[in-house]
Amino acid sequence: MAVTATPTGGPKAEEIRADPTAPTIVTEHLSRKFGDVLAVREVDLTVSRGEIFGLLGPNGAGKTTLVKMLTTILTPTSGSARVSGFDVRRDPRQVRQRIGYVPQMLSADGALTGHENLLLSARLYGIRRSDRPRRIAEALDFMGLRDSARRLVREYSGGMIRRLEIAQSMLHQPDVLFLDEPTVGLDPVARHAVWDRVRSLRDQFRTTVLLTTHDMDEADALCERVAIMHRGTFAAIGSPGELKSAIGAGATLDDVFIHFTGDTLDERDSYRDTERARASAQRSS
Repeated sequence: MAVTATPTGGPKAEEIRADPTAPTIVTEHLSRKFGDVLAVREVDLTVSRGEIFGLLGPNGAGKTTLVKMLTTILTPTSGSARVSGFDVRRDPRQVRQRIGYVPQMLSADGALTGHENLLLSARLYGIRRSDRPRRIAEALDFMGLRDSARRLVREYSGGMIRRLEIAQSMLHQPDVLFLDEPTVGLDPVARHAVWDRVRSLRDQFRTTVLLTTHDMDEADALCERVAIMHRGTFAAIGSPGELKSAIGAGATLDDVFIHFTGDTLDERDSYRDTERARASAQRSS
């Protein structure tokens, strides 16, 4: 189950955006150290346009560190990464203009309405004033939040908050959406609603989605391919079906996870409930 990588000096950004078959994420030997600790080690990865790709692994495996490098929050120690054709180290501004990022920690402002949160995001993304009403209305409709747009976000359920955060990240129509634990703290109904919206983004806009999750059902339901991270590198990569078949008949993704990491899975709805759940999850990452 080798990881495919595009050679350094591959297609330019303009070619990637023009070519619907070109990958939107490519890393080669990507690494990140914190002092003497190698958090991400020699990761090679290619994610195709329109693919939903999952990063699985125990706490401390390097998932969030990898995402933070791909979103330009952290600078790689060595190796290279290109997102939507741009190098994360040389062209961080170009990368940020072409991605959406929904962190694990609560990012919506509970003291503002849903509409006000979206308006703030539109300003931050530099969306033209004349385009903002249309973009915001489209985002509210797409995420099923039109009727609650004028309510304070602190009155939203956990699932509504997450859908609002995804709507904020998609206002500028990014090529790639990064989701860090997108359904942590949500009940099953809210979780499935978020899954449906993520699938719709991929289907309607060919958005590439890279998500981290501890939820094996989520990975099985959403992802075309997953990578199992362990001690900073990929222990396995492939479709959920391929990985389960490699373990044996009747295997589940839980079995795959335990086989490649040796660890058991972590067990993981109001605004405050969601905030507490995500804060707790973040402290344990």
